[in-house]
Amino acid sequence: MAIDTTPTSAPSSTPAPVAGQQAVARPAPRLSPRDRLVLFVLCAAQFMVALDFSVLNVALPVLGADLGMSTSALQWAVTAFALPSGGFLLLFGRMGDLYGRRRLFLAGLALFGAASLLATLAWDPASFLAGRALQGLGAAAIVPTGMSLLTTTFPEGPARDRALGISGTLLSLGFTVGMVAGGVLTDLLSWRSTMGLLALFALVVLPLAPRLLPESRTPERPRLDVPGAVTVTGGLLSLIYALTTAAEHGFGRADVLVTLAAGLLLLAAFVAVESRSAAPLVSLPMLRRRTVAWGNLGGLVTFSMMSTVVFVLTLYLQEVLHLSAFETGLVFGVQGVLSVVAGTFAPRVIGRFGARRTLVGALAGQGAVGLSLPALGEGGWSVVLATAAVSLASMCHLGAIISYGLTVTSGVPDEEQGLATGLVTSTQQVGITVGIPLLGVLATTATDLRSGVRTVLVLDAAIVLAAAVLVAVGLRVNRPAGSGTVEAEPLRAR
Repeated sequence: MAIDTTPTSAPSSTPAPVAGQQAVARPAPRLSPRDRLVLFVLCAAQFMVALDFSVLNVALPVLGADLGMSTSALQWAVTAFALPSGGFLLLFGRMGDLYGRRRLFLAGLALFGAASLLATLAWDPASFLAGRALQGLGAAAIVPTGMSLLTTTFPEGPARDRALGISGTLLSLGFTVGMVAGGVLTDLLSWRSTMGLLALFALVVLPLAPRLLPESRTPERPRLDVPGAVTVTGGLLSLIYALTTAAEHGFGRADVLVTLAAGLLLLAAFVAVESRSAAPLVSLPMLRRRTVAWGNLGGLVTFSMMSTVVFVLTLYLQEVLHLSAFETGLVFGVQGVLSVVAGTFAPRVIGRFGARRTLVGALAGQGAVGLSLPALGEGGWSVVLATAAVSLASMCHLGAIISYGLTVTSGVPDEEQGLATGLVTSTQQVGITVGIPLLGVLATTATDLRSGVRTVLVLDAAIVLAAAVLVAVGLRVNRPAGSGTVEAEPLRAR
C-alpha cells in the first residue's frame, strides 16, 4: 500500500463523494519516523492489555495449586481484572478528554506495570487478586486514552484506517499470543512469568511515551458529570460481576440476580441522568447517530461471539480431542498468524468498500464460517477443521473489529474522541465479558460436552448472521438497484 503524506491531529476535510460516484480508495499516507514511533507506543500498550486477557488462562490450574486457591475461586483471577477494566472505561475516557489524555495514559501505564509486578510477586490469593484488580484499573485508563490519542494523532481517512488496522491486528494477535505464550511460559518457567511478561512490556513502553505522545484535551474544561460517572460505573461493575459469576455458578444464585437487576437499574438511571446533565458523560445525541449505535452493536456481537467460540473450542480440543494445553495453544497460534494477514489487507478492503459495508460483510463471513464448526467430531480431521474454521472466522472478526472502530469514531470532533473511543472500548470489554456467560455456560453445564459445544456454536453463528442483517439495515449500506455506487463515505454520521 503506497503511503505519501504525514498525518496531523486535525480531522480530514476531504469532501464526501457525491451520489453515483464510484468509491476509489485513496493512497494511504506515508508515516513519518515519529508517527511510526507514536503508533508503536500506542499499539504496544494495546497489545499488552490484550495479552493480559488470555496469558493467564492456561496457567490457572498451576496458579491455584501454588497460591492455595480452590477451583471455584479461580474465576476471580479473570473477574478481578474484568470488573475494573470494563467498569471504569467510560469514566476514564471522559477524564482523558477533560484533564489530558496523555497524562491519564501514562498514569494507567505506570499503574498497570506496578500491578503486574505485584501479581508476579504475589504471596497469597489476596495479594494476587489485588494485583489483578489494579491491572484492570490501569487497563481502563490505557485503552480509551490510547485509542483517543491514536484517532486524534492520525487524521480521518487512509492514515487513520492504516493506524487502526495495525492496532486491531495487534489487539487480536495479543489475545492469541497470550494463549500460546501462557502455556509455554508456564511449562518452562512458572505461572509468575506470565505476569512478569506484562510488567516487562510496561517497563519498555513507559519511558518512550512521554517524549513521543502529544498532550490533547478538550478546549473547554466543563465539570465532570459525577452522577453520570457513579451510575454508569456502578451499572457496568454490577453487570460484569453478574455475568462473570453466572458463567461459573449459573443464573440461579441470589447475588447474580441482585447484581444483574442492580446493574440494569443503574444503567437506566444513567440514561435519565445524562438526559438532564449540562455536561453529560455520554452525549445522548451521539448515541442516536446511526454509525455509533449500529457500529457498536456490530462490535458487541463480533467480540462476544468470537470469545465464545474460542472458549468452547478450547474445551472441545482439550476435553473431547484430548489435546494438551500447548497443542491447543498452537491451534490458536495459526489463528493469530492469519489474523495478522487479515490486518494487513483490511485497510485496503475498507478503502475500497467503506467501513460500513466491510463491517456487514465481516460479520456475515464470521457467522457463515461458524456454521461449519458444529460438524466437528472426534477424529483427527476435526483438529484440521477446527483450526481452519476458527482461523477464517478470526480473519473476518478482525475486519469487523477495525471497521466498527472506524465506523463509530469517524466524523466525531476531536474534543469528543475520548467519549467515542470510550464507547468503542466499553463495547469491546463488555463483549468479551458477556459472550461466555450467556452462551458458554450451555456447554459447561451440558451432560454431553460435545453436544453442548455444538449447540453453542450453532447459536453463536445464528446470532452473528442476525446481527449482520440488523447492522446492514441500520447503517443503510444497501443502495437502490442500478445506482452503481459503492459506499465511499463509510464513516460520517448522518
